[in-house]
Amino acid sequence: MNTLAETARPAEVAAAENTCPHPEDDPAYQVFIDSLSYLPPEELQIVRDAYLFSEQAHRGQFRLSGEAYITHPLAVAGAIAEWQMDVEGVVAALLHDVMEDTTVGKSEIAERFGKPVADLVDGLSKLDKIEFQSHEEAQAENFRKMLMAMARDLRVVLIKLADRHHNLQTMAAVRADKRRRIARETLEIYAPIASRLGLNKLFQELQDLSFQLIYPMRARVLARALKAARGNRRELLSRILEGIKGKLRDTGIDAQVFGREKSLYSIYRKMLEKRLSFSQVLDVYGFRVVVTDVPTAYLALGSLHALYKPVPGKFKDYIAIPKPNGYQSLHTTLIGPHGTPFELQIRTAAMDNVAQEGIASHWLYKDGESFGAELQQKTTKWFHSLLDLQSTAGDTSEFFEHVKVDLFPHEIYVFTPKGKIIALPRGATPIDLAYAVHTDIGNHSVAAQINFTLMPLATELTNGDRVDVVTAADAHPSVAWLAHVKTGRARSKIRHYLKTAHNDESTALGEKMLDQELRALGVVASELPVSSWKSVLRDSGNKLIKEVYTDIGLGFRIAGVVARRLLAREEAPQPTDKRPASLIIRGTEGMAVQFAPCCQPIPGDPIIGSIWKGKGLVIHTHDCPAIRKARTAKPTKWIDVEWEPEPGKLFSVRLRIMVQNTLGVLGRIATEISNSGTNIEHVNMDEKHPGLYTTLHFTVQVGSRTSLARLMRGLRRIPEVARISRDQGLTA
Repeated sequence: MNTLAETARPAEVAAAENTCPHPEDDPAYQVFIDSLSYLPPEELQIVRDAYLFSEQAHRGQFRLSGEAYITHPLAVAGAIAEWQMDVEGVVAALLHDVMEDTTVGKSEIAERFGKPVADLVDGLSKLDKIEFQSHEEAQAENFRKMLMAMARDLRVVLIKLADRHHNLQTMAAVRADKRRRIARETLEIYAPIASRLGLNKLFQELQDLSFQLIYPMRARVLARALKAARGNRRELLSRILEGIKGKLRDTGIDAQVFGREKSLYSIYRKMLEKRLSFSQVLDVYGFRVVVTDVPTAYLALGSLHALYKPVPGKFKDYIAIPKPNGYQSLHTTLIGPHGTPFELQIRTAAMDNVAQEGIASHWLYKDGESFGAELQQKTTKWFHSLLDLQSTAGDTSEFFEHVKVDLFPHEIYVFTPKGKIIALPRGATPIDLAYAVHTDIGNHSVAAQINFTLMPLATELTNGDRVDVVTAADAHPSVAWLAHVKTGRARSKIRHYLKTAHNDESTALGEKMLDQELRALGVVASELPVSSWKSVLRDSGNKLIKEVYTDIGLGFRIAGVVARRLLAREEAPQPTDKRPASLIIRGTEGMAVQFAPCCQPIPGDPIIGSIWKGKGLVIHTHDCPAIRKARTAKPTKWIDVEWEPEPGKLFSVRLRIMVQNTLGVLGRIATEISNSGTNIEHVNMDEKHPGLYTTLHFTVQVGSRTSLARLMRGLRRIPEVARISRDQGLTA
């Protein structure tokens, strides 16, 4: 059911049927029909039929306010008519709740009003027949369905936004907690969508209505303060307005000048983010200049900069570089009389139409059809980019999280080496840019040249940066990248890569572990009959053998148990006392094999491993203090592991070096480490007991225990070194 609807009881239904007024007698209906004068008579009759169909379907249903339910779809269709949408859109608005709240099905709507209308109504209907585990899951799934419908037909999103706008206007009878939940959802999802579609007027109204529902007292206090300020500053604002008009007239520029007030919610956000009182928010008012063409816009800008001094760094040229939603305008902040700053926007009449109505200007202003069509294509492409996130999201909630990130307006523009402009959210890094260009570039990024200077991938980009992403074939994403990205696309692609890589590595590890167990039982894995695997797959619920290997590698299944189940259908071999051979590791297995940070094992150390659910194989040294109790309590979780003779990577090791506290000792030790070909990852000094001796803590990278021993011998030859030891087992 719609959030604001309730079904009448039988007695109320009978009363409603007996007292149902003729639609021609309803003033609201008459105003609605009059607003459709742009439609031809035959299409107007289809709208009348749709109204009667909707009224009959909803008869006996009332809103929580007590009004007949038909008042809601009539209001939504009226809002759609203001955009002069085609007949299919208006009819779908009238019928948008019939599938959700009545017994009418999609086939009946298609038969009466055509398949396009039925598809629109279906796209607007929630998934009420499906059971969800939580409200959040239901919300995410409903949004996913609506997003798919939006990508097919942009009229869906316009009707949905008009529906949400009317619901927010009529929430007085709804429970306070439900009001706040719907208002927050609007601020997080629907208002940003309206902004992204360029529906600026609707965007501000959705924000203000939501603000008033979430914080009614704050909204009332702020509205009173704004009204008082308007009275106090009336003379000043009139003076600025006349000054602008006079300057443009003297310059010979034909223009319309409008004063405007910032929305309540935007003022509240500014006060909150910058910790200002209302009296400290000076640029509450602004002015808009509408001119005939683009050259005149720049001419007007120069003229008004001569009248009032501009604030440095506050000029934005959205005509040369439009916003992703098609918005174009010149923005500047000027210092008016008495040092009062105010914002000025300069644009053409066509740009003003798009600024107010965005994507809806395609229907409203027929003379801008070519631009409207281009804007529609861009918007449809954007919806498809949001849908692409679901292919890499792990679940519905993760998909919804990525979408929320990408809904917020873009605020900075950066340039690729070829001069292409990429819009990114404020705080974005070269990683975001790399994934915006192509997934493969993102996955193989290693650094970035920002304005011809080599910088780390975590560098925050600023407006106008020229960015060239440096890639390498053997590079790949790391978990740390997630802390440095702002776009949902980048976050989604990184998580997908990590998950896929983890699973692939775990599959290889699981296969190796199962083969080890089977060999201990006297069986070669390749010689197992197909029937054995069919039985295990049926019992485990897995569809593929690969999935069983992955579960073993991730610790969700025990290799020994799977091995014995595989042998259950054939004659079991004679039991032996032979233990499985040690698992051989190289050290380059990736995320499937993790080296415990407590003891930091390196090649040459005696090692042991344990399988943890979801983590894979964790390697410790045999004498690691952190696992003594665990090995005794759960001995079956531990497996013998050995190093391959020639491991293929460097390993981190902590060293504790006690030295005489003399000048230059740190430099001499660092030089010795560097001369040995060893990399220093981290160094710090123990400052708790300063005196004749001090302790230095180094983290270095070595290839094996042998190379570590060689390094330690070289360090002992330094006269100031009193003691050196490997730092193990201090942290679990």
